[in-house]
Amino acid sequence: MARINVTNLHKSFGSFTAVKNSTFTVDDGDFFCLLGPSGCGKTTTLRMIAGLELPTSGEIRLAGEDVTFKPASQRDIAFVFQLFALYPHMNVRQNIAYPLKNIGMAAGEIDRRIAEAARTLRIAHLLERAVNGLSSGDRQRVALGRAIVREPAAFMMDEPLGALDAEFRHIMCGELRALHNRLKATTVYVTHDQLEAMSMGDKIAVMNEGVIEQSGSPQEIYDRPASMFVADFIGSPPMNFLSFGGSLVKGGREIAIGIGRQRVPELRVDMPAADYVLGVRPEHVQISESGPIRGEVFGSEYLGTTQIVTINTAEGQVRARLSSDVSLRAGDRLGLEFRPEKLSIFARATGRAIPTALHDGGHR
Repeated sequence: MARINVTNLHKSFGSFTAVKNSTFTVDDGDFFCLLGPSGCGKTTTLRMIAGLELPTSGEIRLAGEDVTFKPASQRDIAFVFQLFALYPHMNVRQNIAYPLKNIGMAAGEIDRRIAEAARTLRIAHLLERAVNGLSSGDRQRVALGRAIVREPAAFMMDEPLGALDAEFRHIMCGELRALHNRLKATTVYVTHDQLEAMSMGDKIAVMNEGVIEQSGSPQEIYDRPASMFVADFIGSPPMNFLSFGGSLVKGGREIAIGIGRQRVPELRVDMPAADYVLGVRPEHVQISESGPIRGEVFGSEYLGTTQIVTINTAEGQVRARLSSDVSLRAGDRLGLEFRPEKLSIFARATGRAIPTALHDGGHR
């Protein structure tokens, strides 16, 4: 398989810039997810790596080779599309065999590769069936089989589960990850679904308006978001954002910004309190009678073992993930406190995360 290095990749369509100087590395054998909302540039980035779109500038290396301006036919990459792109007049076997026949591979080797792919994808019993009569999930397996038999250096997948219903998409997520673990193939996977990316990806690059906002492991991106956009896009519900009030508060050797009486980690920069935004995940909000932040329950959403409780405070609305055993009603007054080591702090002007004493160097 192959390592993929993308450096300062840029793509413009006339006056519109789709991808802005993106840099990231996909390590050999990684399942790498490009995650972001529609129109953020992730599919354009994938197509440039595959050679289906040529960049305006920048560099793409596949296994050390500069392939930036080489056509797709000269890159050892297989592409899996969202809408399957199967040939309706061919059966399953013929669809899977097509790319191999197209390059003149020997019939015996074609049969061997088809049998191996069919066994891996559990579609051996479908090889003689017409593709039009198959379920969406089976057709997606056929599309994957057609990519697998090529035994490429890397796989490019453009929202391959987007046409499936939610329940089957969840099943296929597990199957795709299991398939990746068996093949140990370098894979770049485009999705707008954070659950797909978080459950399957070894590494995730979050894109917004053509820019890579952050690249890292799922845990890094969730625990230490590099920007307010990442913090808001990742997580369900997303991170709470609260405005600071007052000025710097000194307590012993620690210097913190006050929000209510909640303490937050020491900052590495010195700006007025109003220039900061505090971020806290719902699961890191705790109810406490003596809590430094006071609020009133607005409502709750029951989720089985947990509930999402929305609380209105003077600093902003807060959502807390609490046990369903906690009994709260609209209008109840209560105190809140946050786990200091789990807090994120952002510069209001740029939306970028600010390193703190507890997490210095934690942002990428």
